[in-house]
Amino acid sequence: MPLGTSAASRPALINCTNVYTNNTPSPWTVIQLQGVKRPSSEAENGGLKKRLKVSRSKEQPQEESIANEERSDDEGDSDEEMEDICAVRARARRGTVFGMMNAAAMGHPGSRQGLLSTRPILQTFVSSHKADVFKCYSVAADTYLTPPYACAYSNSARNGGTPLLAIATEQGTVHILDTTKRRDWDYGMALLVITLHLLDECPPEPQRTTLQPHDNGIFDLKWNLSDTLLASASGDLTTRISCPTTQRSLYTLGGHNSTVKCVSWDPNHQDLLSTGGRDGSVHIWDLRVQSGKECAGVPVLSPVLSIRGAHDEEIKGKCRKKSPTSPSNKTITSLSYPASQPYNLISSGSNDGILRCWDLRLPLTSTNNTSPCKPKPTNSSATDPTTLNGSRPRGIMSLTQGTGPTAGLLFALAADSRIYTYSTSSTLNPLSSHTYSHKNMQTHSFYVRIATSPCGRWLVSGGAGAGSAFLYDIGNAARMSSMSQYEGHSRGVQLRGQTGEVAAVDWADGMLATCADDGTVRVWRPDGDVKRRCAKDPEELKWEYAWSVDS
Repeated sequence: MPLGTSAASRPALINCTNVYTNNTPSPWTVIQLQGVKRPSSEAENGGLKKRLKVSRSKEQPQEESIANEERSDDEGDSDEEMEDICAVRARARRGTVFGMMNAAAMGHPGSRQGLLSTRPILQTFVSSHKADVFKCYSVAADTYLTPPYACAYSNSARNGGTPLLAIATEQGTVHILDTTKRRDWDYGMALLVITLHLLDECPPEPQRTTLQPHDNGIFDLKWNLSDTLLASASGDLTTRISCPTTQRSLYTLGGHNSTVKCVSWDPNHQDLLSTGGRDGSVHIWDLRVQSGKECAGVPVLSPVLSIRGAHDEEIKGKCRKKSPTSPSNKTITSLSYPASQPYNLISSGSNDGILRCWDLRLPLTSTNNTSPCKPKPTNSSATDPTTLNGSRPRGIMSLTQGTGPTAGLLFALAADSRIYTYSTSSTLNPLSSHTYSHKNMQTHSFYVRIATSPCGRWLVSGGAGAGSAFLYDIGNAARMSSMSQYEGHSRGVQLRGQTGEVAAVDWADGMLATCADDGTVRVWRPDGDVKRRCAKDPEELKWEYAWSVDS
């Protein structure tokens, strides 16, 4: 364009134009053209800035053609790079698990894309009838299978290691399974061996490890940090610490006057753990502190700290002494160590939706029960979210902590078939607008549990009927102001593939385990290809797979 042309007659330029805006003009501008230096337009025209038209035209002045030719070479390289970027983005836009996860991961935390729902991924979860079903065999001769009460994946499994799943049963047995994905023909070969009456030599699944720490039902089960010990809470009033490698019980924790309902390891110390029971007490244990007592050759430990009546109503005024053996109707249903508060412990009860936080550094009830006053929690929930949907409070059955995008949040499954969200800050207040539910989810049984995935974006809940579990996208729980604005995030996905109550659930990296009253453990995995086949031909594929139900 001639330099004398007015601005109004200039052709339209794209947003990114080449404008020489050097604040200290040099009389020479280096252009890489056979080592020749050309005078800059600023030097020749009194410092006027020159705009170069991006597109070529036949009327292009000769003095601009050389510069535009060199620009076209650079743009050619840029076009190749843009083609590569477009190809990657095209793959990410496809309806694949990789594409959806890539879009979610690449979203800026403060951008709209950060609110992308991963519900379509949850809808791809499938389970093979042949390769993903494990059975809990009975130790009694009169029954074949026994219901599983609790399950827990190892910490290594959550981080991508071998997916070892510990399953606790009604008969006090613990089965440790390797739930690595199997091929269907492996199962078929095992069935062939079964028909030859060689079941003992070749079972229809990978070899399992079996422990018998109790003679009564096990209601909770947890691995320690190094995956070398298992803690099992039982109806025989004790908690056992067992070694999966040697299949032996190492310690017996005795101190509860009723069924032990929950157990939790301290994430900051491998020798510390806590238990909660139907007697309303919370006990803190240190495996290094020996009591000198033994039972059947196994050391019996006593609690180092005790909180009796942890969820009883607080009585203002003068403290009244209470017998340590007097029962409490406020069962401790779940315990959790908040990641941001290493010396605190959060507990839930069976009577209401109030959570309580205890500072374990403060003096609590001593083990010799000489203190007449009930210890006070450092924090309690200011409101009970379960009263917002009914005329009376409902108890909390299970707690699980968020990680990653949901760090700092605590999710609680209540007896009113809803999942409530709490902040683990100093207030422990519920986030009333962050509630998850499903029209088919019923959780009136105190055996039903919930768990969050290792990525922190998904949550699974068991169900009291219809043999179903339920998945929820919780990745934006810390960001959303109102669940009504994000309908896709709050809607659950139903997994139906078992019979009876689905109580115990847990996650590993890339898989999910659900345990049902029919004595089976089913593993679910995301597989978009298989789900599309099942949706296309459900009558044929229902004999091979179970899959998520759209509702």
